Amino acid sequence: MTQSSSIHQLEPPGRYTPPRSTKTRDEVRVAGALMQRSLTPPKSIFQNATAERVRKLLEKAPLFRVLDEKGRDDLATHAQSRTFAANQSIFRVGEPGHCMMGVVVGIVRISLPTRKGRDLILADLPAGEFFGEIALLDGEPRSASATALTNCELLVLDRRDMLSFLERSPTACLNLMQLLSGRIRRSDERMAEIAFFDLPARLARVLLRCRVQGHGPLKLSLSQRELAEMSGATRENVNRCLREWQRRGILELKNRWTIILKPEALGALEENY
Repeated sequence: MTQSSSIHQLEPPGRYTPPRSTKTRDEVRVAGALMQRSLTPPKSIFQNATAERVRKLLEKAPLFRVLDEKGRDDLATHAQSRTFAANQSIFRVGEPGHCMMGVVVGIVRISLPTRKGRDLILADLPAGEFFGEIALLDGEPRSASATALTNCELLVLDRRDMLSFLERSPTACLNLMQLLSGRIRRSDERMAEIAFFDLPARLARVLLRCRVQGHGPLKLSLSQRELAEMSGATRENVNRCLREWQRRGILELKNRWTIILKPEALGALEENY
């Protein structure tokens, strides 16, 4: 057999042609799907993990503590899970309210916009807290805005399911009334602070309310804008007040941290009003 009749032809130097795959298109698609399935956990894993977090939330919440395990499981089957990215709006004041929500993971900020374009921060709700109950009960628009302060997973309970649940559980109705009464009381206190306290007393109370217990100095990571929105003031006035307290050794401003050195001094400012 001569060289010209050889089965394999020589390729030009420096050039390589990979062998063609013998798999059909269907086989390639199947192989890709199997690989993706092996890399992605089954959906039931996510569903089971979410359901377990929902059950724990309902078990710990005072509003639903009166339910037995079957009742909590029944309510959980009617609930929906929703996720929100940090700084994403959950709802705005004036929007229709057809549900209440519970914080499964993350922190939700409740605020009220003012006519001057600033927000008044009413509360930062951690995991385990519920919100949106006012609009759920009266069917009126939202009375405040809610924003995801961090990445959040929320439990959403529809108004129809909640009203049916409350009709069957007088104890839960009393617990809900207690929850509402506590929030109305705190709201009245905030309004009284803004109306009758000067800025140093309001700001001292905000710092003491938000402090983290522990050994050594108390550190807060709230920005001056957030402190202003919590105390009903401008950022400039809050900055002047903090700088004066730093000069007096009451606190230290360092690397965007507010380090409280003398909490008793802040307590004295609060008690003077």
